[in-house]
Amino acid sequence: MAEEITLARLLRAVAPLGPQMSISAVADRLLTSEYKSFLSLPIVDQDERPLGLVSRYGLQDIFMQRFGRDLWGRRPVLDVMNPTPLLVSLELDLEEAARQITSQLRYPITEDFILVDGDGRYRGLGTVLDLLKAMDDRIAQRNQVLRRALVELKESQAQLVQSEKMASLGQMVAGVAHELNTPLGYVRNNVQLINELSEPLLRLAASQAELADCLNDPACDEQRLSDAFEKAAEQRRQAAPEALADDLDQLFADTLYGLGQIGELVAGLKDFSRLDRALSEEVDLNDCIRSALLIASNSLRDKARVIQQLGELPRIACAPSQINQVLLNLFTNAAQAMDSYGQIKVKSWADAEALFISVQDSGRGMPAEVRERIFDPFFTTKPVGQGTGLGLSISFKIIQDHGGSIRVASEVGRGTRFLIRLPRSRATELKRSA
Repeated sequence: MAEEITLARLLRAVAPLGPQMSISAVADRLLTSEYKSFLSLPIVDQDERPLGLVSRYGLQDIFMQRFGRDLWGRRPVLDVMNPTPLLVSLELDLEEAARQITSQLRYPITEDFILVDGDGRYRGLGTVLDLLKAMDDRIAQRNQVLRRALVELKESQAQLVQSEKMASLGQMVAGVAHELNTPLGYVRNNVQLINELSEPLLRLAASQAELADCLNDPACDEQRLSDAFEKAAEQRRQAAPEALADDLDQLFADTLYGLGQIGELVAGLKDFSRLDRALSEEVDLNDCIRSALLIASNSLRDKARVIQQLGELPRIACAPSQINQVLLNLFTNAAQAMDSYGQIKVKSWADAEALFISVQDSGRGMPAEVRERIFDPFFTTKPVGQGTGLGLSISFKIIQDHGGSIRVASEVGRGTRFLIRLPRSRATELKRSA
């Protein structure tokens, strides 16, 4: 931790002059190496109260005159001093002292300033150069503190963003797991049924193999052959392969359908996360909408009917996983805004300059004071523990980073509409920089 810079650290203990000292004696003192860094010397009375300052430049003007030393040398220094020097209290803060000095400073600078204690007694001189250096050091210290605070803030922000992403990921995984459970359930049941139905067929195959062995065995007697025929006939009756064929066809068809649904969900999850894609690529935003709707389907199914009005869109360069994150947030928020079964309308269109996505719900809506803060970090209307207040803030930043905008319109009791605008020009720049 750097040492605190104060006025006391700038104080220079300069022996003051008596009011009766001659001008020549003062001039000689200023010529010594001890006082070479000062522009002036202080004059104080017997009570140590400052009377004024005598300037090096003032004395030079006098002694450069013809017969200047002869005419002025023996006179008291009071005759050439500045009776209204700049007095600065040691009790002042450095910044306040700097403001006071700079507001009263005359240019060119020909004098130093006098430092006094709380009783107004002389304590030393201060130079403007020392003050400027001290202020520069103070600013450097504060800049260092600010840089450190900025680094910590960015680290905290990154952690919070990651926390929000993990929360979204948790919701997404829970929804996908629920969606996978249904086809997995009947695939599992079908496999169990196929296993049960295959057991009589396996017994039939075993009995027919036993009958074939007996027929091929010259030592097989009539009784053994008769028993083998009867057993094979009984197993065939129990297996009823003619009736079983239709059941197996249906079971296999249902199982393949379930596996297809699972594959569709896995492909949708892969497209949603874009884990195997570049950070920026040309995509169809309609694909992002469909992918996000698929991932959010578990949250939407019991809350609202989704109406898709997707127009033809040109492919646009963007970070698709980030756009998917924004859309998933908007869809889940729309579902959570429903007090009863409602409707969510998703539209997309394009003009010559930009692409647009609209997400409109028929939920409870927002009052003006909530709508004005909806994109503020940590602002949430959800109960404690059910939201971080970062979802829409992160969404706003993602769209902003893509050069676009996201706006909201809402009315209590009538629902909410979010409008995303992504410019084509910024998309081209993003593509080139990727």
